[in-house]
Amino acid sequence: MPRALLLENIDPVAVDLLTSAGYEVESIRGALDEDDLIAALDGVTLLGIRSKTQVTAEVLRRRPELVAIGAFCIGTNQIDLVAAAGAGVAVFNAPYSNTRSVVELALAEIILLARRLVDRDRALHAGIWDKSATGSHEIRGRTLGIVGYGNIGSQLSVLAESLGMRVLYYDLEDKLALGNAQRCASLDELLERAETVSLHVDGRGGNAGLFGAEQFARMRPRSLFLNLSRGFVVDHEALRDHILSGHIAGAAVDVFPEEPREQGDPFTSVLRGLPNVVLTPHVGGSTQEAQHDIGRFVAGKLIDYVQSGTTTLSVNLPAVALHGSSAARFALLHRNVPGVLASADVLVTEHGLNVDGQVLATRGELGYAVTDVSAPLPSELIAALRELPETVRLATF
Repeated sequence: MPRALLLENIDPVAVDLLTSAGYEVESIRGALDEDDLIAALDGVTLLGIRSKTQVTAEVLRRRPELVAIGAFCIGTNQIDLVAAAGAGVAVFNAPYSNTRSVVELALAEIILLARRLVDRDRALHAGIWDKSATGSHEIRGRTLGIVGYGNIGSQLSVLAESLGMRVLYYDLEDKLALGNAQRCASLDELLERAETVSLHVDGRGGNAGLFGAEQFARMRPRSLFLNLSRGFVVDHEALRDHILSGHIAGAAVDVFPEEPREQGDPFTSVLRGLPNVVLTPHVGGSTQEAQHDIGRFVAGKLIDYVQSGTTTLSVNLPAVALHGSSAARFALLHRNVPGVLASADVLVTEHGLNVDGQVLATRGELGYAVTDVSAPLPSELIAALRELPETVRLATF
């Protein structure tokens, strides 16, 4: 029975789906470091992780039997995608499943900060009745600036506008504005115009340190700041300084440069204890609805890949989906050089088979071809395909 390993408390629906697909599934609640991960992957072909476990080139080198990795989250920067592709390991994530949950948290936090409800809550828990409208505002008519207009940023744009906010956005790519949102030509323009700034950028290395003292200084006095994207994007010391000076009136932070590995581990941050600051433990996508959908979606992608060779929405391999059925199928991941597909087709013909259907796609240095043939695959043909000098990995179905 093939084996799958799921780490970091992945939703049980993933276990159910993989078990139904014939896998023996082991679930571990927390993350694993490199050495423990290498040991745990002995005999495992499918790995599921979230954001904490690092899948390094060394892990991939030591466990060549690994076939695919599911990132049960949006980000994939915790996986060495180049090394995974080179090893023929497909990687899938969940780019859409928790979008609504993150957006709802952002909206809730904007209202919390605008009404200074965090301070009111703390005061009342301390036995202090502080009924005042000072510093408390409606969000209707306020200007929201969204940095990063992808799946989350664009949906936040629509819902914020439905609450009466004016929306500005900035993205490196020229994204279509939804509703009445206005695109800013630069980050500086957005910072100078927005009264609330919310970050929704991805985990690419170029975003490290995106927001520091210079950017906070450019924001309007007494504005609000949110980061529900990546922890390494923001200089927290600079944010602390601008909150204490009063230049930033409030902040909500869900992600941190360094986060505890396990449930219940101690958490430290220079932002703790600051006025009108909401700190949440990376729970933007942590709703039961989102986690269930992520578990279903990613497990489904892993199963589609191992059962049919489908790589639709893979983050590191060429995207291929061959529909229909035939007597047999093989998927050939190969170096992207001329003539590989022709060589494979010649081998099919030499072994007395006909090609019933075929799809090829390329991505960088890799090509990926899925081929349906008219009869079961002879062992000699399988061996010949594996022996092609350009072959990275061959799978048969």
